Amino acid sequence: MQERTDGRRISPAVPSIANLLLAALWACSTYGGWGESGFCGDGPARDPACSDGFAVAVLLSTPFAAAAAVLALASWASHDLRRRPSRNAARLTVAALGWVVAEGVLFLGGFVVQP
Repeated sequence: MQERTDGRRISPAVPSIANLLLAALWACSTYGGWGESGFCGDGPARDPACSDGFAVAVLLSTPFAAAAAVLALASWASHDLRRRPSRNAARLTVAALGWVVAEGVLFLGGFVVQP
């Protein structure tokens, strides 16, 4: 576990769980249909132009999500996990920020294409 400057310890499981939850949110928003139904409607009320625009937003957010996934997996696969826990925590934090950016791109793209 990593020790902070004030003496408290943070388990590496905390940022890892945050990354998993953000990844699940992104996956459900893109491939689970949450984002499309939220911005473009459901069933017969769904706007086809909005759906096409949201698909573009998904494509734009995918590189950020992929980079975040690779960084999170690399942080656990590296030998720095036990040797340098602060470096591992920094990688997991940057990965979480990547997920936030990917979600932000989805939200802004959905907001722009919303009818």
